[in-house]
Amino acid sequence: MALACLPRGGSDKLCDFQIMDFPAHFRPATVLLSPQVKDKWGLLHAMIEATAGAWDFPEDLKAESHRCLIAREESVSTGMEAGIAVPHAAVEGLPKMIIGMAIIPEGIEFESLDGQSATVVVMILVPKTEKLAHLQTLTEVARRLSGNAFRQSLLQAGSGEQVVGLWS
Repeated sequence: MALACLPRGGSDKLCDFQIMDFPAHFRPATVLLSPQVKDKWGLLHAMIEATAGAWDFPEDLKAESHRCLIAREESVSTGMEAGIAVPHAAVEGLPKMIIGMAIIPEGIEFESLDGQSATVVVMILVPKTEKLAHLQTLTEVARRLSGNAFRQSLLQAGSGEQVVGLWS
């Protein structure tokens, strides 16, 4: 597993962990730079398509991933604050955690908590059996994206390779 609980700053809280090999869960081909989509639903579809292609998902797994992601987003928006959205879903039959990203400097409406458009969207798909990894990954992504300098670096990246490298 690519997650490990590592104390930070002398704390022994369960949520103080870091992702050891975050880039192993996404590929440059799963990073969409300024995708031409009309709304968040089109974006989620494009992200699933890119992810399924990069990871060679069979058609049924691609369809299930899309269904789960849309169902989760319809239940409550995953738009956060400061231009961040983290759509996520637990998917039956997924062999490992998979991450996709979209970098949208002009922003896209995501029903965010602060009303701002999302500029950095991190999609997390996890196997249904790995609920703890799901929660830990959401926490780590939110922690990393809380830094304005890191978000700005992502927004200025010119390739999927650069985006993956920033998470290393």
